[in-house]
Amino acid sequence: MTDLSHFDPNAVSNPNNNIFGLPFTEEDARLVILPVPWEVTVSCSAGTARAADHIFKASMHVDLYDADVQDAWKQGFFMRSPDKKVLLKSDYLRKEAELLIDYISKGDEVAKNSFMCKSLKEINEGAANLNTWVYEQTKELLEQGKLVALLGGDHSTALGYYKSIAERYPSFGILQIDAHCDLRENYEGFRYSHASIMYNALREVPQLTKLVQAGVRDYCEEEWNYICNNKDRVVTYLDKTIKERIYEGECWKDIVDEIVEQLPEHVFLSFDIDGLDPKLCPNTGTPVPGGFEAQQVYYLLKKVIKSGRHFIGFDLTEVGVGENEWDANVGARVLWKLSNLLVACNQ
Repeated sequence: MTDLSHFDPNAVSNPNNNIFGLPFTEEDARLVILPVPWEVTVSCSAGTARAADHIFKASMHVDLYDADVQDAWKQGFFMRSPDKKVLLKSDYLRKEAELLIDYISKGDEVAKNSFMCKSLKEINEGAANLNTWVYEQTKELLEQGKLVALLGGDHSTALGYYKSIAERYPSFGILQIDAHCDLRENYEGFRYSHASIMYNALREVPQLTKLVQAGVRDYCEEEWNYICNNKDRVVTYLDKTIKERIYEGECWKDIVDEIVEQLPEHVFLSFDIDGLDPKLCPNTGTPVPGGFEAQQVYYLLKKVIKSGRHFIGFDLTEVGVGENEWDANVGARVLWKLSNLLVACNQ
């Protein structure tokens, strides 16, 4: 066990310690944060593959006192270093994907270009290998009795984690905070695109019995049709609908109570940072006007726990990298809150 007798939680964080300046080793930590530096298929702005390093640095300025969950950190949080091999592969395939996206955007057919066909095959194989890597990493940690948080990278990185945690829960739901549905069968030819993560999860993880989405405000007709045709497994609370209900006199509490009632007993949180108002995450991959304040989401999460439901894990993805480190600052604070809530829910 880590000796905290000489650790002052009110002092300036020691950057020689781990995330948030905490003095825990992986062995002693209750929660292990797995960074996944991958952003091959991002279709707008890149940068999230390097978010973990920026969040780590920003975390040193986060005060450790959390009035909602006091002292949860004393059970230990530890973040692994981003895997350089994964990052190098992401950088290489990202260049291939950029060429492919540019080619498609001009109306050209991939099937008619052998180089583009080769690139697409290589990208899809690389993404499948990444899913396997994430599955193996998270499975190993879960078998050690650890709680696991996945830190992206883009949203596609979480699929392997869903598969490993599904082996421990015969039935669970995902609460998705996101500006996007991520329900495309594929996007730009990429089978494991960030825009397809929830489609792939519903297709490949049968233990996932319910997907509840909140904050969605950017989606295509294909995705809306999918939602309408799969109402037994997918419930979507559009940002527009939430706002209009509030404008007409409903309160956030009543809407939250309704959202919570849609969730099963075991809940995995998938938090795409672009679910927040883009003033909080301007450099996320695909920012969209609208969205939540951070405190709105925290309130929802606390109500999920208060209802007796059980958080089993979370991913935090699509945190951008900007010149003034604002995104990392917000990302670090969101990571702190989610880590505290997950640990407190699993004492």
